[in-house]
Amino acid sequence: MGEYLAWDIGGLLAVVLVAVLAAFALLSLRRWLLERRGGTVECSLRDPHGRGVWRLGIGRYNGDELLWFAIFGIRLRPRRVVSRRGLVVSGRRKPEAEEEAALQPDAGIVEIQDDNGTVELAMSGAALTGFLAWLEAAPPGSPIT
Repeated sequence: MGEYLAWDIGGLLAVVLVAVLAAFALLSLRRWLLERRGGTVECSLRDPHGRGVWRLGIGRYNGDELLWFAIFGIRLRPRRVVSRRGLVVSGRRKPEAEEEAALQPDAGIVEIQDDNGTVELAMSGAALTGFLAWLEAAPPGSPIT
């Protein structure tokens, strides 16, 4: 009986290991698919008026839009689309002490408002500079403030 129990536990552990490896492979493939075209940056997103939880993700610039994908997920569609048209940057700040553990080491935070509401984006210093340059590179006459 002990021999069969050992095989059952070994088989169960093998199934769990294969499932974990498959999940890791799928997440890696998804990330590769998102980043293969370039123009991506790691950024965290938070709804300051909602749950207030920072969610790690990948932002991809696509013309006049920043597409935000959650890092842990299977969807290939963005969870948030930030359109450059009508975008308002309402604030910029450094992370507070309790936020630092959830964000990248040299993160800067911008609060933005668009047609979909208000969110905060946290990015590294270089990525934040790139984001602000992307905003300023809007075509002439665009209503960006």
